[in-house]
Amino acid sequence: MQKLFVTGISTEVGKTIASAILVEALQADYWKPIQAGDLEHSDSHIITELISNAKTVIHKNSYALNTPMSPHAAAKLDGLEIDREQINTPETDNHLVIEGAGGLLVPLNDEDTILDIIMPNYKVVVVSRHYLGSINHTLLTVGWLQERGYDVYLIFSGNENKSTEEIIVKKTGVPVIGRINEEVTFDKATIKKYAELFKPKLTLL
Repeated sequence: MQKLFVTGISTEVGKTIASAILVEALQADYWKPIQAGDLEHSDSHIITELISNAKTVIHKNSYALNTPMSPHAAAKLDGLEIDREQINTPETDNHLVIEGAGGLLVPLNDEDTILDIIMPNYKVVVVSRHYLGSINHTLLTVGWLQERGYDVYLIFSGNENKSTEEIIVKKTGVPVIGRINEEVTFDKATIKKYAELFKPKLTLL
């Protein structure tokens, strides 16, 4: 069974939408280890609203923090310190999609970052969205992961920028699962449409 960790090159690049599509395509379970802020409408809630299949199980956050900030700062406001040893992959016989918080080097505490909770058996999906500086951010993110021996895949988020995407693919050699275009709305039907588009690539991972 696949364990896919979804990270982004920055915040607000489309990780949760990408996660919903992967969950729907694989009828996978979903786990957000650390949720910072929006606890009443968390990423787990959003995934539940967007998927159509009945197989997916949404696993409980290891940490649910009250403030939408970097996890280390949000935890401090809650009087906590995040302990990496308390972040344990849920047991499941199903595929599992794991969504990170922010980018790869977002701090969890004074020592650990998101990178430190990506287990060696995970495959990593990097969500890249075009903006000024996104090539640099994508190459750095992919480079850190490749240096550590992970299998890395890309999803492009937002409208196509051909020159940006071509140089990223050329320099990284990373397979592209697909692109999530700008849509008027992301609802169950939209997620299902992309799930069908991505499914052939996902079965080859």
